[in-house]
Amino acid sequence: MDFGVKKMYIGGRLCESVAGTQKEIISPATGECIAKLCVASKEDTELALQEAQKGFEYWSKLSLSERNEWIAKLRNAVIAHKDELHYAVMYEMGKTWESADEDIDMIVDALEYYPNEMLRMRSQVLPDLQGSHTNILVHEPRGVVCAMLAWNFPILNVAYKVAPAIAAGCSIIIRPSIDSPVSAYLFGEICAEINFPAGVINVLTGSSKDTSIPMSESLIPRVLTMIGSSATGKKLVAQSATSIKKLGLELGGNAPALIFDDCDMDKAVNTMVGLKFNNSGQVCVTPNRIFVQSSIYDEFMSRFTEKTKAIKVGFGKDKGINMGPVINVKARERIMELIDDAVSKGAKKSLGGIPEGMPERTSYLNPTILENVTPDMRCFNEEMFGPVATIIKFNTEEDLDPMVNVPDAGLASYVFTNSLERVQKYSKFIECGEVQVNGVKYGINLPHGGMKDSGLGHDCSHLALEDYLYIKRISIAL
Repeated sequence: MDFGVKKMYIGGRLCESVAGTQKEIISPATGECIAKLCVASKEDTELALQEAQKGFEYWSKLSLSERNEWIAKLRNAVIAHKDELHYAVMYEMGKTWESADEDIDMIVDALEYYPNEMLRMRSQVLPDLQGSHTNILVHEPRGVVCAMLAWNFPILNVAYKVAPAIAAGCSIIIRPSIDSPVSAYLFGEICAEINFPAGVINVLTGSSKDTSIPMSESLIPRVLTMIGSSATGKKLVAQSATSIKKLGLELGGNAPALIFDDCDMDKAVNTMVGLKFNNSGQVCVTPNRIFVQSSIYDEFMSRFTEKTKAIKVGFGKDKGINMGPVINVKARERIMELIDDAVSKGAKKSLGGIPEGMPERTSYLNPTILENVTPDMRCFNEEMFGPVATIIKFNTEEDLDPMVNVPDAGLASYVFTNSLERVQKYSKFIECGEVQVNGVKYGINLPHGGMKDSGLGHDCSHLALEDYLYIKRISIAL
């Protein structure tokens, strides 16, 4: 698959870098070059900021119905290019066909959901204690948005940011990860094809020093939003302090999953295997620490291992393929370092290894299980972000409770029990932005966000719009 030269989209036109720099994008699934990417220089980033400001000045003055008409046109164009986007996500990430569906479905849904949410947005009239004024609260778009995105869901992450931003009346610069930029650049091509208003949406990527740092330090953006690691999020916060900007951060997870002895075993096993190995474990909400009560441990592990063994690793549209590679060889090496650290400290490793017969320059890794994991191991304290299940046995809740919460993460969590008392206890006890009980549910209408170092604000749901809207009070003397 060859997607050709992918150009940046700045100020309503497709363009190459001022410096003429291009980068080969290698598929982790095939090892082949799938595109030559025009990489932004600092000058390109500065131009995008200026064009985004012009775009905001135009876009924010349009009526809600005018903006929604344009967004509907964009959504229809995305649907028309759905297969092309699908293949781009597959090849740049090595995803299975079904896994790539998550990306494509989300951008289609988001471009419908947020214009409708803006129609439901209400101004408020506040009572006046003295009866001397009429007090009104209205919403106004904040301004230029810069979105720095993670590589694991290339188009889904675009959807999380672009849809609420433009629905709210903001303009946006999308900076996809340099590791998986093809589908985001293709999205820019779709915008160009329909002559979407210039400067409202801009797409570019490059090194941090040429893109994300100049955007963070610029006085033009009023909103910085990011999906990535907690470490990168902290850097962005520091870089942004040249002015007071609204920050929206969806950061690292280290999610706990609690499997109690009164759970529905089939549901617990199926959900854990599905969540753990979806997208090769490269998901911020994947269970990173699976706690299993000792009285059901052997049965759980027998079923969990059997289902994990059945996962077929590969690439293509074949529905029999369940899992692709990790993003690159560097990521695989880091994952294997975490495995080696755990084994050196007493963990038991089963399955795993690098599959035989895969093409050169690919980064496949078989599903792996680590048992006897303890809190002194790196895999307990760091996101694995790979197809490795880390299992911790516990006897009682008194043994479990000190291990559940960690000081620097609090995004997703999972509880499997048929005890209402336990549901009530752990829904309050767990320090995470999401507690999912006896199953898993995500959707465009459900808020997604964390506590502590896992982030600020929310993606998805009406709450996401808060990042992109000011609240203005107007008081009129009677």
